[in-house]
Amino acid sequence: MKISAHAQSHIAELDDGSKWQIFPGDLDLTLNWKPETDLTVVEADDEVASHVLVGGGVKVRARSGGDSWPARKVKDALKDG
Repeated sequence: MKISAHAQSHIAELDDGSKWQIFPGDLDLTLNWKPETDLTVVEADDEVASHVLVGGGVKVRARSGGDSWPARKVKDALKDG
């Protein structure tokens, strides 16, 4: 899938209409994404993220655009690196 919109650094909308929230600790990994970047959405077995977006040489943790991040788990993950 291609990126159709990435106007906000923490939200990526794909050409299939799906919207994904990028994990705060992974935002820097998306800086080189372009509209032509191919992304694959993969289910994740992760306490924080439900999915992983793979493309542009990186993997970033993500949740569906309407889902909320589990605040405590995000804080712990950011603290642990």
